[in-house]
Amino acid sequence: MKKIVLGLFLITGLTAATIAQNSEGRIIPSVDVKTIDGKTFNTGKISNDGKPMIIDFWATWCKPCKKELDAISEIYTDWQKETGVKLIAISIDDSRSSGKAATDVKTHGWEYEVYLDENQDFKRALNVGDIPQVFIINGKGEIVWQHSGYVDGGEEHIFEVLKQVAKGEKITR
Repeated sequence: MKKIVLGLFLITGLTAATIAQNSEGRIIPSVDVKTIDGKTFNTGKISNDGKPMIIDFWATWCKPCKKELDAISEIYTDWQKETGVKLIAISIDDSRSSGKAATDVKTHGWEYEVYLDENQDFKRALNVGDIPQVFIINGKGEIVWQHSGYVDGGEEHIFEVLKQVAKGEKITR
């Protein structure tokens, strides 16, 4: 019995390590979402001329999501100057509540590209669980870091990682 349990732990550990390694270098999946004004947009077209990007999944009912996007908004111009980053906010509100996303964007003054993932196809394609969830994409379009949840000041950690990605360095944080 001990051998079976030990074997299961070993297999589970190897699987987890493989998943962690495979999460780096993934490219942005190609999924149709909507723009705030209702036009279809394919996520495979997301780009930033070889500079890093942030994809941030959020919802109108998620207070930590709004806190994170507000905190980043206050320093976003500085981030852009230093790293050339582009932030793309993906609302996972369904069709009944997605209209509130445009109101939130205006009310909060967010100067991000915002898309609506009403069917949550993009969310599923990236295996997003809890929100807010942030993905950092390098200049080659590869996902190199991700994080879910938000605590006050968490945007500083995102910025530290972003600076490493912008310089082409290996992520150490």
